[in-house]
Amino acid sequence: GAAALMAGVTIAMTPVHADRDYGVDLSKYQGYNAQFVSPDDKFAICQVGGMYGDGSTYSQPTYDSQVATTIAQGKRAHTYIWLQTGDNGYLAQQAVYHFLPQIKNACPKGSIIALDCEQGYGKDLQGNTNAVISAMNVIRDNGFTPVFYSYKGYANAHFYVNQIGNAYPNKIWVAGYPYTNGTYPAPMEYFPSMDNVALWQYSDHGRGVYSKAIDYNIDLLGITKNGYEKGNPNKPDNNTPVIQEGKKADNTPKRDISVGFTVKVNFSATHWATGESIPSWVKGRAYTVEQVSGNKVLLSGINSWIYKSNVEILQTASQTQRNDQVNNSSIYVVRSGDTLSGIASRYGMTTAHLANMNGISNWNYIYVGERLRVSGASHVYTVQSGDTLSGIAARLGTTVSALVAKNGINNANLIFVGETLSY
Repeated sequence: GAAALMAGVTIAMTPVHADRDYGVDLSKYQGYNAQFVSPDDKFAICQVGGMYGDGSTYSQPTYDSQVATTIAQGKRAHTYIWLQTGDNGYLAQQAVYHFLPQIKNACPKGSIIALDCEQGYGKDLQGNTNAVISAMNVIRDNGFTPVFYSYKGYANAHFYVNQIGNAYPNKIWVAGYPYTNGTYPAPMEYFPSMDNVALWQYSDHGRGVYSKAIDYNIDLLGITKNGYEKGNPNKPDNNTPVIQEGKKADNTPKRDISVGFTVKVNFSATHWATGESIPSWVKGRAYTVEQVSGNKVLLSGINSWIYKSNVEILQTASQTQRNDQVNNSSIYVVRSGDTLSGIASRYGMTTAHLANMNGISNWNYIYVGERLRVSGASHVYTVQSGDTLSGIAARLGTTVSALVAKNGINNANLIFVGETLSY
């Protein structure tokens, strides 16, 4: 998710609706199935990809399945684009045009397309502002709801935020965290006061402290209902192929659950079918069905039987299989006693490569039942003496920005002999 700084203790200037909804924003770090903090969450904003200042783009392979599984859980799906194009209005617009076909195939007209602007902007505040507004114009002209995302300090230092608000009233999504751990309800006394704010991302750990932590948001003005009739996720303004996939899973009776289905353990579930208590870390997570016996299913990896009434269908067996095929991947289901390094060794790859393929930032944290990609389109290059990132990029037919993004490199001038880079 997006980064943000500590927010000052101030009073909200944005009018607040009484029926405020909560929801999450997701990227590849949360995996292929949409995860939520609470059963009462209403929306997810999923990353489709991003663009850098050199015009290079990257896509999030998790986008379509996150949108589909958001709908399958009866929640509203929206989109965000990582935009790091600075004051270049042409590139900012091209970023939107680049991802529009995929977004139109997934989320309904009228839904949110947010521009995540938190890095890559220089001192030309007017140029930065004009570029963002021009990209928001493209979003609007294509029938979606444009939203500007940043955290307060960065936004005020790099943009004329009031100009953005004047052009698009109540279309700002601001990040500001009073503390790192998630909480409910949102602590409004810490709201980072700004005009025209519709969404507040108030926590970067909405569901515990672990490697795939989830950002938590509050919808102050009902903007996440856009694109859905009266906010009903089952009534989008138009039925896209991805939404139809989600509805298919949502409308499949639990009695039809079979081997290969992907299901989520309900937050309300308390006991396994064998009588033992279900640990809290299992709830809300997705698992593949390994066996079926009457009204019970065996969850792969975790090797536990649970009643069908205590799970929710995210994907049918054919959807799960298609998702793996689309992403050109073989899947390993984490079992008790597994370590990331052990799994990597088993499949002949480095731990760093396996972690990168699956968006894992904490190598010491994987959970039983987690589905890990163990093969696919990614390749690995081992840094040799005398190598530079630009030289490696040229040799591999890619860009420095793409290597930086794919490998989580903070300093493009600092790589190490023996380091493995995915490309």
